[in-house]
Amino acid sequence: MSHNPQPTTHNVIIKAENISKQYRLGKVGTGTIKHDLNRWWHSLIGKEDPYLKIGEANDRSVKGESDYVWALQDINFEIAKGEVVGIIGKNGAGKSTLLKILSRVTSPTTGSVKFGGRVASLLEVGTGFNGEMTGRENIFLNGAILGMTKKEITSKLDEIIEFSGCERYIDTPVKRYSSGMYVRLAFAVAAFLEPEILIVDEVLAVGDAEFQKKAIGKMQDISKGEGRTVLFVSHNMAAVKSLCTRGILMEKGNIVFDGEVDEVLDEYLSKEKNNIEYKVKNENFSIDINHLNHFDFESNITLDFFIKSKKEYEEEVYFDFAILNVLGEFVVHYRMNYNDEKMYLKEGLNFIQVNIENPRLLLGEYSVVIYMYDKVKNVLLWVDHLSKFQVIDLKNRQITRNIIKSHSLHKISISYENS
Repeated sequence: MSHNPQPTTHNVIIKAENISKQYRLGKVGTGTIKHDLNRWWHSLIGKEDPYLKIGEANDRSVKGESDYVWALQDINFEIAKGEVVGIIGKNGAGKSTLLKILSRVTSPTTGSVKFGGRVASLLEVGTGFNGEMTGRENIFLNGAILGMTKKEITSKLDEIIEFSGCERYIDTPVKRYSSGMYVRLAFAVAAFLEPEILIVDEVLAVGDAEFQKKAIGKMQDISKGEGRTVLFVSHNMAAVKSLCTRGILMEKGNIVFDGEVDEVLDEYLSKEKNNIEYKVKNENFSIDINHLNHFDFESNITLDFFIKSKKEYEEEVYFDFAILNVLGEFVVHYRMNYNDEKMYLKEGLNFIQVNIENPRLLLGEYSVVIYMYDKVKNVLLWVDHLSKFQVIDLKNRQITRNIIKSHSLHKISISYENS
């Protein structure tokens, strides 16, 4: 594990020591009466909670043997005032759990966190808002929670409303807001009420591309211009690269890499490169894909698929593919028309080019899933996470230049079909 040089004691604004978080699987509750009595008895006689000694790493892809899992284990780090830290990792790595502890939404099972300033967090749509109150009332409520006076909040009110773009609905109860409006107002409140520490989760993905650009620009102003501390969790590697100076890579509840953002991103991308999962493995077929590492959010997307067949497949086959966002939702899905489209696989390399016109995808990370099956619906190949790519704003030249420099971007053109 690479470690970023530690801040000096006098400028540390967040210090996490031995943070662990344990959850009990199954129905909601503290567990069984037997477990509760056992915990109470050990506490009474001054001994450690016996259930801290059991539990498995939080690997959601395998069936475990214990009712307890560690969402986080022995997390230690220090963050300096004014530092901008990107926390990255696969879904289920423990990123959001860590942010909930830092935001005081939940408590750690063991360990402690010390802060040197006020914390504002934006973890999920609606966090900290009262649905029955208007947007304006929620601004004052959140400001009061942060310890601000009514006069201080009033001085920022116009800026908050203008940035959010919700002026027409500002005196409407927020329960009637769309998810996009909700997150716009929530981010504006968190950013403009001047906390010393701003914590932002993947929630910005709910907004449209224009708002994502505004939000990232505002976070840059907060960190570089105003010297405040930002913790940023995102699957948008371009945004992490552009915004952050330091990165923390998490895996199965542990910090596995902590260092300069370029080093952390390279480590993460190298781990993900081989993360191809064949749900239905057929030794007669293999598949590969070529495409750019990134696309502009206003451009078309071209994907080149190469299916290698060990023998000629005499029956017609059908090819479907999907593009998934970071939440695992289908944002593009193509299915061959059974009546009009047929495909036959020759021995050797078979080439399929897919052109997606005007997809209008939001900024962020996407993955590709493919299916191949015969006319009686027997699945021949089913591959998750065949490849990943970023959708970015190419007009932001800093982001584009950084990606090309860091990840050796090459455009490959293939013209043959069978060999």
